[in-house]
Amino acid sequence: MHPMNTLLDNFLVGALLLASCGYALYKLGPRTLRKRMLATLSRVMSAAPAFLRLGRAARRLTLASAGNAGACGGCDNCGSETSSQPQPSSAEIKVPVANIGRRA
Repeated sequence: MHPMNTLLDNFLVGALLLASCGYALYKLGPRTLRKRMLATLSRVMSAAPAFLRLGRAARRLTLASAGNAGACGGCDNCGSETSSQPQPSSAEIKVPVANIGRRA
């Protein structure tokens, strides 16, 4: 029974390590890589057997991979919002330097 526990332990550690590396690639990689990863994962999940019920998650991943990445990568709304007028300088909050103290 001991060899089976070792095999299961090694499989679980390997699966978690693979998931961790995939997450690091997703978060630190470029946006094009993220979209390709989401699209690939969506195709794999939609090809899974029906009893696993991964269809809804596959559809959500398909929608996420098809979304607009935006030019700057910031807000994902490039060009969809009108630019607001610049605020007048009277709207700024001015704090005198003498009132800024050090934190304890």
